[in-house]
Amino acid sequence: MTEVPVPDHVDLYDQDFLAWTREQAARLRQAAASRVNAPIDWEHVAEEIEDLGKRERAELRSRLRTIIEHLLKLQHSPNQDPREGWTTTVRRCRIAAKDLMKDSPSLKPKLPDLLAEAQEGMGELVREELQGRDRLSEAEAARIGAEPLSEEQVLGDWLPPTPLPPSPPSRRHPAKR
Repeated sequence: MTEVPVPDHVDLYDQDFLAWTREQAARLRQAAASRVNAPIDWEHVAEEIEDLGKRERAELRSRLRTIIEHLLKLQHSPNQDPREGWTTTVRRCRIAAKDLMKDSPSLKPKLPDLLAEAQEGMGELVREELQGRDRLSEAEAARIGAEPLSEEQVLGDWLPPTPLPPSPPSRRHPAKR
């Protein structure tokens, strides 16, 4: 019995899902243009396959946003209590982001754009949350998200140092009589 050769696109499916979705959408559109006689809604099937790839991109951007949000909280909140949860979330989302890029390596070149998109508005979001809860000074609040985080900070092992809690107002002891 002769083995049937496996088409290259099967390998691509396992190696880079995003690239596979684009290739399959293009092939479906070619088949539709050549008027293959089959009762298939070619254009909508192609769109649905493309959307699968877009969801991979959106999922990566979402993971990056979560990482950035929690890194900003770690960087600027003086509170000690939620820090462990924020750190765990950062680590979990870093693993998920790396898995997405492993499954779809064609996402990697898009990382600078995705990072920029993910950082949009995160400083303001974190600032509002921390100002309401942590009573940050105006100067500290203004620093939140002022400098974009680098790819290494977001996806590497970096964690911001724990900020010092604000010093309590000094209390004057009444004079002893």
